[in-house]
Amino acid sequence: MEQSWKKTFAIIWSGQFLSVLSSSIVGYAVIFWLSIETRSAEVLALAAICGMLPQSVLGIFVGPYVDRWNRKRTMIASDSFIAFCTLLLALLFWLGVARTWHIYLLLACRSAGSAFHRPAMQASIPLLAPRSQLTRIAGINQVISAVSDIAGPALGALLISLTGMGTILMLDVAGALFACTTLQLVRIPEPERPKRTPDLRREFREGFSAIFAVRGMAWFIGLAIAVLFFIMPVGVLFPLMTLEHFGGGTYEMSLVEIVWGAGALAGGALMGVRNYHRNRALLINAMYLVVGLSFLGSGLLPASGFVWFALFTAAAGITSSVFSAAFIAVVQHRIAAEVLGRVLSLYYGFSLLPAALGLLGTGFLAEQVGLRPTFIISGCIICLLGIVAFLIPSVRQIDSKRDEEPAGQKR
Repeated sequence: MEQSWKKTFAIIWSGQFLSVLSSSIVGYAVIFWLSIETRSAEVLALAAICGMLPQSVLGIFVGPYVDRWNRKRTMIASDSFIAFCTLLLALLFWLGVARTWHIYLLLACRSAGSAFHRPAMQASIPLLAPRSQLTRIAGINQVISAVSDIAGPALGALLISLTGMGTILMLDVAGALFACTTLQLVRIPEPERPKRTPDLRREFREGFSAIFAVRGMAWFIGLAIAVLFFIMPVGVLFPLMTLEHFGGGTYEMSLVEIVWGAGALAGGALMGVRNYHRNRALLINAMYLVVGLSFLGSGLLPASGFVWFALFTAAAGITSSVFSAAFIAVVQHRIAAEVLGRVLSLYYGFSLLPAALGLLGTGFLAEQVGLRPTFIISGCIICLLGIVAFLIPSVRQIDSKRDEEPAGQKR
């Protein structure tokens, strides 16, 4: 069993690494292209909304289907759909007819595909590995993302100067096809499914019931959603902050993203190198304070403080990996496999939906009030939410008893 699950994950991770790396290169290339072409916070905010809104809306409803469908086929279909949409945009760039709204449409299509892929992948992990290894696996997943976040900005900036967007987009197509191939090589067990006729409303309620069955889980997820509401919109403004406030260019924009990725790599490595037996909920609450202070500090910096901005960004990168690995591991540990897809899709949907709506206000705030006040306001609110998380006993204790049976598990 020990060698079996490791071999399976080695195959899956090889495909996911190339897929995530190629998507990172393309994603940063698109951000840099929009930043240079428009220099508009509202344009960047709208692009981020297009990348979030479909996933958030669909994510609320796809959980019952992810739990019923074959999860491997769901992931392959999602990757294939994303590759097809990216190929169409590449053709538009090659023909010289691509416009900004075409990029918005591509981001929306990629988001729709991710609404199915992400919960299917995360819900498959507890079926493939021992529960004691979930934190390490989540940490290694963060390492993969972090390596892509380091290489993506540098390669994206380099490729923009060397070739056209059409060629860059084809990297994402190749990465998605490779991920589909590796998934074909592994067997992903399927949880026991009810033989009753599908009832979306009933299964939707079952997802919520599984959340409320664990004491503190509703607060735990709700606070994470509230924090992401203020993190995601500000995260979109990092390239513009580099350009407008610190007077940087493409090099500085890519450097900031690389520094973020280096921090995320360090955080993911810390979580993936070993099993930690301390309460992960307390660690998550502390991460809220760290990222809030990093945003606050960034907003207070003068135009000459780019080096400090990079350091604060690295701290936020470490925070992001530690939070993501610990949060997903706690949810996977406390929620049963047969309802995990529903719970994760609800979380992803409800976390992205307010963040997408928050981007509208953040884009307006950045244009009217300024980038620095936007960072300061968001940082203060995130710190306040971190303090609230420490004050709620059920949130502090949600990971204190790891031997409890997952909610929704059939006896």
